[in-house]
Amino acid sequence: MTAVKFYDEIKDELIKFAVIIAKTDGRFVFCKHKDRNTLEAPGGHREPGEEIEETARRELCEETGAEAYEITPICAYSVTAEDNFGVRETFGMLYYAEIRAFEGVLHCEIEKTVIMDKLPDNWTYPDIQPELIKEAGRRGYSI
Repeated sequence: MTAVKFYDEIKDELIKFAVIIAKTDGRFVFCKHKDRNTLEAPGGHREPGEEIEETARRELCEETGAEAYEITPICAYSVTAEDNFGVRETFGMLYYAEIRAFEGVLHCEIEKTVIMDKLPDNWTYPDIQPELIKEAGRRGYSI
């Protein structure tokens, strides 16, 4: 079972991931990983010594080719799920980005970006990312 919780504040050192709900011209921007046939919101792991907003900006650029954009923190979140060692809780930061221009080159493991009017049916993380998007809508973001 997977549980997603949301927080207005959390200790910075707990935050290991950044996920970005990205839009361009009112449409969603999702990523397709080279090794999967599913879609996901841009995001990824925080590098050692990196501020979490730097993580969000780096991942957005690497995974979508975003060149000009505005990015805003929404909230912290946690995911509790079973893994090989039992149940554990991990923490991340959720962002919203409005992309105005794309570089056209992806600098990572992402095969392509997909721009859509609606949310995908084939999620890479179906128990997590739809919940993040719903929370952003509850907090007043254009979803």
